Amino acid sequence: MIDQALLRPVSYGVIEAKNRMVMAPLTRMRAITGDVPNPLAVEYYAQRASAGLIVSEGTQISPLGKGYPATPGIHSDSQTEGWGRIVDAVHARGGKIVAQLWHVGRISHSSLHPVDGLPIAPSAIAPDGEAMTADWQQVPFETPREMNDADIAELLQQFRRAAENAKRAGFDGIEIHGANGYLLDQFLQDGTNHRQDRYGGSFENRYRLLSEVIDITATVFSSNRIGVRLSPYGTFNSIGDSRPIELFKFVIGQLSQRNLAYLHLIEPRATGAGGGAPNDPTAPCTSELFRSAYAGALISAGGYGREDGNAAIESGRADGIAYGRLFIANPDLPARFARNAALNAYDRSTFYGGDEKGYVDYPALAD
Repeated sequence: MIDQALLRPVSYGVIEAKNRMVMAPLTRMRAITGDVPNPLAVEYYAQRASAGLIVSEGTQISPLGKGYPATPGIHSDSQTEGWGRIVDAVHARGGKIVAQLWHVGRISHSSLHPVDGLPIAPSAIAPDGEAMTADWQQVPFETPREMNDADIAELLQQFRRAAENAKRAGFDGIEIHGANGYLLDQFLQDGTNHRQDRYGGSFENRYRLLSEVIDITATVFSSNRIGVRLSPYGTFNSIGDSRPIELFKFVIGQLSQRNLAYLHLIEPRATGAGGGAPNDPTAPCTSELFRSAYAGALISAGGYGREDGNAAIESGRADGIAYGRLFIANPDLPARFARNAALNAYDRSTFYGGDEKGYVDYPALAD
């Protein structure tokens, strides 16, 4: 085995990770009735407990926070119990896992939450493209309802309750999803936030809701058990800002003062930022642009392999590297990197929905 930066231990706040390989949050759309995690998820996550840190798939904090069929929540007792079984299995194999708290905002459809009606957003601006309905059909996005003060107050309480449930389930911490064009990202960026109140206009105002979410969840988990995920100048889910670099330098500078567990940045090559194609080698490097603005542990995600992941750690651009598709297909990815072993190929057709195929049946290395 060759000494590799990726395989050295690291601390994310007070979360001690045995290596720097992070299992990225991966939406798999396999939840069962009641948005409860699939029983198969116990084995799925446990198989990948050799990651230094697992970030759970996005878990909606409320029924209205749901944007796709068969995604799990963390707002009911049955959901929390389901997550507790997963956390116990990961811990039994020596792993660490945090819950990604998620509200999709306008990236939804009323069929997914018929009691609550239209999706909500900072402003009543429909996204381009198509939503996925409760019966897995694709239809044009609806124009969301603009959130009022009462909606924002309730949202903050939902984040608090979700954090309490995550703690009850035994998670080592939480990650606040502020990326990929979902609700908190919608508040940050001026392409989706046209508000005239204290949540709109200036960088400070647009950052306010994310800051308040951190504040309220920090009453449950200490801040050094809270991570934040951002996707600066990403274009996924019809998101964008007129001054993205200035905006995110401000936001990341503010986050640097919060004593967080980590900041998790998505590279634009993974999301087609700036109008470029995914995996475009000419896309700007997020971790390079914003590393100097953030004093704490930084996780970088987006199309990494073994060699460039090690290089990013060695250069100081990142403290951890998040892997998605490679962890889907290789439950023992750290062992494979350690041995420079061949990787299983992933099957895109099984990424979303389905049963055990492409979920828990990828083989590990023989001992």
